[in-house]
Amino acid sequence: MEQAYLDLGKKLLSEGHVKGDRTGTGTFSLFGYQMRFDLQKGFPLLTTKRVPFGLIKSELLWFLKGDTNIRYLLQNNNHIWDEWAFERYIKSEDYQGPDMTDFGHRSLTDPEFNKVYQEESKKFCEKIVADEEFAEKHGDLGHIYGYQWRHWETKEGSFIDQIKEVIEAIKQTPDSRRLIVSAWNPEDVPSMALPPCHTMFQFYVNDNKLSCQLYQRSADVFLGVPFNIASYALLTHLIAHETGLEVGEFIHTLGDAHLYSNHVEQMKEQLSREVRPFPKLVLNTEKNSVFDFEMDDIKVEGYEPHPSIKAPIAV
Repeated sequence: MEQAYLDLGKKLLSEGHVKGDRTGTGTFSLFGYQMRFDLQKGFPLLTTKRVPFGLIKSELLWFLKGDTNIRYLLQNNNHIWDEWAFERYIKSEDYQGPDMTDFGHRSLTDPEFNKVYQEESKKFCEKIVADEEFAEKHGDLGHIYGYQWRHWETKEGSFIDQIKEVIEAIKQTPDSRRLIVSAWNPEDVPSMALPPCHTMFQFYVNDNKLSCQLYQRSADVFLGVPFNIASYALLTHLIAHETGLEVGEFIHTLGDAHLYSNHVEQMKEQLSREVRPFPKLVLNTEKNSVFDFEMDDIKVEGYEPHPSIKAPIAV
């Protein structure tokens, strides 16, 4: 099954369209691509490079809590959203440190600037953890995934808990074609630190198995997509567990699937490695609701990947 991901990497290298992008980095891009993963055959945590499962768990639990503040992530040693919160902070009146103008691009090419950036970012994260008031003011990322999943605001001013509603619908009307959760709220997009890349997902029940299809408008294939695959596979397992179903397929449909120009050599290295068996996901069966799971309740067994491959993130 991992070959489905590797085939996408090969296709981007050989057929990707050269395109500019918001970050100024440049990409090789394809529009409209689909991968399928049979969750009965193992948990799709890539083996051709190490994918840190702890980060995937904490981010998904963060979403499911309806949380949008990075403090919970930092308390669980998860730094994958730091850049967006820090970017907001350095543009605020409260920031009094060194000039960070155009930090997203300069930090990739200027070693001295990158050093200062890393030092300031580290101090920012430490203060988020230590100072609840500071975290409340500068750690929030706006109405991103967790907010839309759990607190979608209606025009009447009430809220819709999409996750609770879709779980109940799976239990009561499993044949429904409306088992959908959306994170793309046009009214809230301008206030978000990063508009949702994985925009909506739909569940499908057949033969007592729960399948999930994700539509992802923008897909950073080297860094982001391995996380997205594992995250939505985990979400499917959790919801299948609560609804008394087996797992079926995870189908990943991509809009703009892109490989950043500074990830090309890393992708080539990954493609040169031999695929290993997927691990097994183990859930604490004493927990019945997806909202009750904590980090220690979710584990993988038999994960023996190749070493990680570092690559810069485009902000």
